[in-house]
Amino acid sequence: MLEEYFKDVKHRMEISVEHTRQELVHIRSGRATPVLLDSIKVSYYGTSTPLKSLANVTAPEARLLTVQPYDKTILYDIEKEIQAANLGLNPSNDGNIIRIPIPHLTEERRQELVRYVHQLVEDGRVAVRNVRKDVNIQFREMQRNHEISEDEEHYGYDEIQKITDKYIEELNQLLGKKEKELMEE
Repeated sequence: MLEEYFKDVKHRMEISVEHTRQELVHIRSGRATPVLLDSIKVSYYGTSTPLKSLANVTAPEARLLTVQPYDKTILYDIEKEIQAANLGLNPSNDGNIIRIPIPHLTEERRQELVRYVHQLVEDGRVAVRNVRKDVNIQFREMQRNHEISEDEEHYGYDEIQKITDKYIEELNQLLGKKEKELMEE
C-alpha cells in the first residue's frame, strides 16, 4: 500500500529537481549555448512564438551564438526581442543572420550569479522537503485512522527520508557543477 506513495513522492521530487535543473540551464555562464535564448518569444503574425521555432540557433564558437531565422522578414523583430530580454547580450545582424557575442563575466557578476544559483537550488530543496512533509502528514493521518500500523508509519517515514536524501544530494550536485562552471573562465 505504501509503495504507491513512494512512487508518487519520487515523481513529485523528480519534477522539483527537473524544474531546478531547467532554471539553472538558463543562467549565463560566459559560454555560448543555444539554451540561453530558449526563453525568448517573438511576435510572428500576431502570435507569440518561441525563438527556436522561428530560427536556427547555434553556437559555432565558445563565445558566439548565431541566430538564422527561417523567414528573413522577422530578423529585426528577433534582434529587438533578444535585446529586450535583458540577458546582457548585444546582437548584431547583417541582413541574413544575427550574431550574438557572449561577453566575459566580471568577478562581481560571477558572485551575483553564484548567489542566485544558491537561491534556486535552495528553492528546489524546499520543494523536495515540502513533498516529504505532505506525505509524512498523510502517513500520520493514516495511522490515526488505523489504516496503517505504527510500524508501517515509521517504515514509511524512513523510506521517504531516504528518497528525500537522494534528491537533495542530486540538487547539491547540480549546485556544485553550476558553481564550478560559473567560476571558471
